[in-house]
Amino acid sequence: MHSRFTPLIRCAVAASLWVAVPVWADSYKGPTPPAVYTQECGGCHLAFSPNLLPKASWQRVMNGLDKHYGSDASLDAATQKQINTWLQTYGGQGKRAREEPPQDRITRSAWFERKHREVSAATFKRVSIKSPANCTACHRDAAQGDFEEDRVRIPK
Repeated sequence: MHSRFTPLIRCAVAASLWVAVPVWADSYKGPTPPAVYTQECGGCHLAFSPNLLPKASWQRVMNGLDKHYGSDASLDAATQKQINTWLQTYGGQGKRAREEPPQDRITRSAWFERKHREVSAATFKRVSIKSPANCTACHRDAAQGDFEEDRVRIPK
């Protein structure tokens, strides 16, 4: 009787591990963003994955586009609604978005600071990097949601 259930148990364990992978992996292959998000937000910086901030943070970001971290990123009402709807649908997924970081900055979140604790402030200020928010400077495939540590290349 024991042997009859062993394959079932193995299958259940394997399935539970497969489902858990996106929670702890450093890659995120989430929903494809609408073109308007990639165009409007990605025009100035990486079009960040919505799972990197809680929904409440995204709401504040979208409500404050006229003073978006020192820039006026205002959008027409229809575009803003389309982007905000997408962010509210897919935002705040997973452990990275459990808490609202200070100033709703991804780079001030606990998980970001933990992952980058070995990177000095001087490194982030290099001309080739400029800011902790410039993910693509070190993570070449960041736009595709790939932040795997084995593919990090910190420029000089």
